[in-house]
Amino acid sequence: MLATLVLICCLFTAFLFLSLPVMSQEVEDESEFSYDEKSENGPSNWGDIHPEWSLCNNGSMQSPIDLLNERVQIVSHLGRLQMNYQPSNATIKNRGHDIKLEWVAGAGYLQINETEYVLKQCHWHSPSEHTIDGKRLDLELHMVHETPSGQSAVIGMLYKIGSPDSFLSSLTDHLKAISDTTEAERVVGVVDPRQIKIFYKQYYRYIGSLTIPPCTENVSWTIIRKIQSVSKEQVRLLRVAVHDESDTNARPLQLINNRLVKLYGRKYTIKDKH
Repeated sequence: MLATLVLICCLFTAFLFLSLPVMSQEVEDESEFSYDEKSENGPSNWGDIHPEWSLCNNGSMQSPIDLLNERVQIVSHLGRLQMNYQPSNATIKNRGHDIKLEWVAGAGYLQINETEYVLKQCHWHSPSEHTIDGKRLDLELHMVHETPSGQSAVIGMLYKIGSPDSFLSSLTDHLKAISDTTEAERVVGVVDPRQIKIFYKQYYRYIGSLTIPPCTENVSWTIIRKIQSVSKEQVRLLRVAVHDESDTNARPLQLINNRLVKLYGRKYTIKDKH
């Protein structure tokens, strides 16, 4: 009788475990890894820090990648991005290697095919993580979306130094308030993600991974083709969140491994200027 009860308990526990959604969120405690290639906890060693981070070293669909025009396939069937965003309460947090703006209850969704991915947070990397024909830009914004089951979709936007970005300008006071303290978090109030200028008519699409541990794969990446502008001061303000000596929070490029990169947009030649 006792053996039967133990077996039932074990089966029930296993069922609960298997029923839990496979979550793919980025690690919040960023003190355990760095972007210094010479460090023991640098990018080439992320997969050795924790067993659950093994994909960082062993994955075959890792991000970021170089969006080399020679391997991009121009397509028309993807269609314009389907976004339904809305204002929502947000907090801003210094995670040690980046600054993250998080919408507490989500802020609408991005629809890919028939799947709705809820907008959860956004954060910034400098210089850019993705490159175009081998060229790094000055900044990259990641808008991270998730489904209830843990599937992820990220919109990436690239910036070069120029005029100030209006969305970052609206966050200046909050950025300054948390820039000097790792793990500092501040209530921002209602933030409308529609203030982020997303030029949705042309974009790259490929399957990759999160770019920080645990480097979870099967992430749907959308990289906006149009390059936008950001001021030097805005990049500097975001950069002070990085407290290691690497002076970057951009993961090195990863192998494409025969993945297909699609480019959606109107009919144009691949050599068009961005």
